[in-house]
Amino acid sequence: MGSIEQYLLQIISDLYNAIQWPGVILLMAVESACIPVPSELIMPLAGWMLVKAQGLSPLYCLMGGALGALGNLIGSMVAYWVGAKGGRPFLEKYGRYVLITRHDLDRADAWFSRRGTISVFISRILPVIRTFISLPAGIARMNFAKFSVYTFIGSFIWSTGLTYGGFLLGEHWEDIRTAMKPFDIPILLIVVFLIAYYIYRHVRHFTKVSRSQEKQ
Repeated sequence: MGSIEQYLLQIISDLYNAIQWPGVILLMAVESACIPVPSELIMPLAGWMLVKAQGLSPLYCLMGGALGALGNLIGSMVAYWVGAKGGRPFLEKYGRYVLITRHDLDRADAWFSRRGTISVFISRILPVIRTFISLPAGIARMNFAKFSVYTFIGSFIWSTGLTYGGFLLGEHWEDIRTAMKPFDIPILLIVVFLIAYYIYRHVRHFTKVSRSQEKQ
């Protein structure tokens, strides 16, 4: 495990020793507020330290999943409203300087209106993407009630699975992070490719428009 993750692990362990389950809510709220603290560390360690090591029933993993989802919901609400109240006005005014037009915002609005629920739900059970989906949902002003419900449901599934995995593996809970870590890079590469493709299309479009205006 890398030095940064070891440092985070120490912080998480100290927090669990100090306040136990409220630490899960706090850490998962931070993770969903677009701050990349891996839930693959937070929840499996909770399954080990706060459930199995305490001699509790595996049913407590459901409670862990619910508390993790609650934390995710709190952090996601913060990111959502940052996107809606700050990001949206900023992009409407200055978006053209980063190749985001009003048309792009309208298309994002339409996308989240039609497919926002499934997008949020699926994103919540995917590494990396789950941390950042709330911001664009807020910028697109997705229906807040639906956003909240599907954020909680997807986060509950994710958090419960990781907690139970930590419970099953016990002292070897870190194997979960080891097994999932190889998926981080492909997902990041896909995201980078999509961003690069978006930039390429917009640059090409603006170039064509400029040439057309010069000919006139």
